[in-house]
Amino acid sequence: MAKCIVHICRECGKEEDNWTGHCVKCGAYNSFSKTTVERKPRHRATTGLSHSGYAGQQHHITKLNMVKMSQELRCSTGIDEFDRVLGGGLVTGSVVLIGGDPGIGKSTLLLQTATYIAENQSVLYITGEESLSQVAMRAKRLGLPLDKLDVMAETKVERICEILTEQKTSLVILDSIQTLYTESIPAASGNVSQIKESASILTRFAKHTGISLLIVGHVTKESELAGPRVLEHMVDCVLHFEGQSDLQYRMLRVVKNRFGAVNELSVFDMTDQGLKEVINPATIFLDRYGEAVAGSVVMVSRNGVRPFLVEVQSLVSKTENAPRQLILGLEHNRLTLLLTIMKEQAKVDILKHDVYVNIVGGLKITETASDLAVLLACVSSLKNQPLPHDMAVFGEVGLSGEIRSVPNAQDRIKEAEKNGFKTVVVPKVNQPKQPIGSMKVIAVEYLYQVLQAVFENDALVVN
Repeated sequence: MAKCIVHICRECGKEEDNWTGHCVKCGAYNSFSKTTVERKPRHRATTGLSHSGYAGQQHHITKLNMVKMSQELRCSTGIDEFDRVLGGGLVTGSVVLIGGDPGIGKSTLLLQTATYIAENQSVLYITGEESLSQVAMRAKRLGLPLDKLDVMAETKVERICEILTEQKTSLVILDSIQTLYTESIPAASGNVSQIKESASILTRFAKHTGISLLIVGHVTKESELAGPRVLEHMVDCVLHFEGQSDLQYRMLRVVKNRFGAVNELSVFDMTDQGLKEVINPATIFLDRYGEAVAGSVVMVSRNGVRPFLVEVQSLVSKTENAPRQLILGLEHNRLTLLLTIMKEQAKVDILKHDVYVNIVGGLKITETASDLAVLLACVSSLKNQPLPHDMAVFGEVGLSGEIRSVPNAQDRIKEAEKNGFKTVVVPKVNQPKQPIGSMKVIAVEYLYQVLQAVFENDALVVN
């Protein structure tokens, strides 16, 4: 092999022969670093190729309907909420990448999963960051069985592949990809080229042998997976652990899944005995006070195929200075847009006030079905008129003030009824054709109709 000096982008892994200040692939600036790599010399194509492809290889073109489809074999992780985000369990031969902030619970979740699966299958837990003693102490502290799980401390990819070839293993957990290295790349562990090549070798090995891989990945300060972006393209499933270390709950979100739905979300409770699944997240996100207060409303959100009841709080305050807008859990620009729509279409001007909006519990909402809840919370705070505890809302607000439909409205209404809510405000298009229990449904078409129905109805406003 010949050694050569190249410049590699830390963000996406693109290689350039000379240093450049701007990466044309990912758009990052000053992201190229110099490194030495070994490359095999390129050989010219010979003339002894067959018509079907390169010498020694057979390539066949076939119709798509003639391809034999293998059935997905899944095994349970022992944690229903973990199975949910995986699409029903861990697929044999799949590669799953789990990222999250330090101390969020990644290793705890995988250690719990490993000890459960090890009761019936062979599992190998490979640690590159902690010693075997630290892993054993964590398992003992969590009350997990220690007699079935195989553990190993190793960071060399070639050595890992040799051991896995000799030992029949169904599941391998690697903690973490940033600590691994391969001899084919003369760079330190954690380098972009090392992460890219190590992940590539392990992914090919898993696909060839049918071993399932669970890989832990570090995240940057922006909560994105560290390393080249191509790392997420290599694997079959990408999961993100979310939450705050000072709070008791954690959320596991699906970013990519070749074997299931994306944007699925599971909720866990961090306890002394490890992560416990939360069957009804409303018990966390609806930890409300005794009496109704102004600026609070319950929204029926949806993550993946699962409805969530979340409290939206708002505080609107007069100011003599330049007005401020602060929103936590939603997009900031969306709030400015909604307040402008309400001013023009419903004649309620809050833009001259300080507006603070918060999604209780630190949950991040990305869907536009939260529009109606945000505006009702703002108007409730502005008028100092509390809304009843047993009312939930959802709906998207259009630029002309129309209340647009949202997907899966029936499931949202049923979730509200299941948690004891008596009234729900929905878009007129989503009005159910059949009554849903004793739920009172207020179907509205325009924003001004919502404000009239909610704030001018004595039966709804709490005085």
